Amino acid sequence: MELSLTSCRISSKVAGKLSSKIRGGRQRRRRGAATPSNNQSVEMKMRKLQKLIPGGEGLRAELLFSRTANYITQLRLQVHVLQALSKIYGP
Repeated sequence: MELSLTSCRISSKVAGKLSSKIRGGRQRRRRGAATPSNNQSVEMKMRKLQKLIPGGEGLRAELLFSRTANYITQLRLQVHVLQALSKIYGP
């Protein structure tokens, strides 16, 4: 019995594992429950974001993200206004 590569189908997940083992590389970890180091990394990034956003310290994540989106919108508006003013009063 002869198998051709086109007639033998395997899932991409299995193919990835096989090719990784053939190359001798490491497999990627599946996304799932965060490891303690990932939790610490997320907490550190949240603290940095809280310091960056005015009034952001001590906010819950969902409110912090909402304030962040509003702050970005406000900054973009300021940039547009300043660009318009520089066109009017610029050299």
